[in-house]
Amino acid sequence: MKQLSVTPTSFLRKRFSYLLFLLICFGTISCSPEEFWDDFKDVIDDIEEAEAIPETITFTSPGLYPEGVSHDALNRRFLVSSVTSGNIGVVNYEGDYMPFITDDRLISTIGLEVDEARGRVLVAGADPGGTPNSTPGTAGQTAVLGIYNLQTGALMHFVDLAALRPGMPHFANDITIDKLGNAYITDSFSPIIYKVDVWGNATVFYEDEDFATPEGAFGFNGIAFHPEGFLLVAFSVENAIYKIPLNNPDAISQVQLNDPLESPDGLLLSQNGEQLIVVNNAGGEASGRVLSFMSGDNWETGTLNNSFMTGPVFPTTATGYGDEVFVLYAHLNKLFEGAQPPQQEYTIRKMPFPENETFGR
Repeated sequence: MKQLSVTPTSFLRKRFSYLLFLLICFGTISCSPEEFWDDFKDVIDDIEEAEAIPETITFTSPGLYPEGVSHDALNRRFLVSSVTSGNIGVVNYEGDYMPFITDDRLISTIGLEVDEARGRVLVAGADPGGTPNSTPGTAGQTAVLGIYNLQTGALMHFVDLAALRPGMPHFANDITIDKLGNAYITDSFSPIIYKVDVWGNATVFYEDEDFATPEGAFGFNGIAFHPEGFLLVAFSVENAIYKIPLNNPDAISQVQLNDPLESPDGLLLSQNGEQLIVVNNAGGEASGRVLSFMSGDNWETGTLNNSFMTGPVFPTTATGYGDEVFVLYAHLNKLFEGAQPPQQEYTIRKMPFPENETFGR
């Protein structure tokens, strides 16, 4: 049975503070009634939508094995990837799954990023091997970025990132977007972070052999853009988070955290840049752990303020709406163990973290 969530307190407090401001505006500054009621309706709509998302959304698609998840507030849905099919699918709040984007060039889809401001969804494509669409010529050698229209799924750009560094192993993993719409994509099999501008032009943003990993080990993984102009990147093989300034990538530094990580995967950063969610998948055999860190020094350091044990479900990535955080339970260990029958059900789980910052509209 699906349970509706309790309205998130800090998000509503912020909204009601804004509503109070509107009331003062209406009473003392003579805002037009039309402007006041339009803004009032936006506040109420946000509150109602926050209440409408269940704490647990379970969807069924046998053998799908989604890795990435991103919330689409405009269309009241989640988008999920698929390691096995390479498709992008839609999951509504009722738990119904439907294919949305199919592109034959996508062997496995990994990270997703919804860019509502520009009407896009960005998709990282790779080939981990051992999946239905995998070939000897693409396994462990694929890094692409597909950019699609958020409403229609129509292709906007398709970028072969691996072509920038031929002859190297590749695995495009996660994506973040800066204020100008530039995308940054991690490569987990090579020590590379790519940059793709809004016109689809790709360059190597960062590369350093000091971050090279043994064959098959995951290096750069989850990635998040900070509004002060730097990236936060998970480096899975070392259980670490690194900070990379956009204007001086060589000044990379490790974030000093007060709690250990275990196989850090997806990252989610609040809009003000002060709260970071780190999804630790623990390989799916042990319980995953979702950690919430706070920082007051632009991520020189981070202090743990909340954590949640997911169970052995291989949690991968997180997405946000208001001050709510949602994590995908992907069960990827079952895929690579060859479990039969394949996993049938997957979960998008709201984290029970109180007093969150705002992660998205």
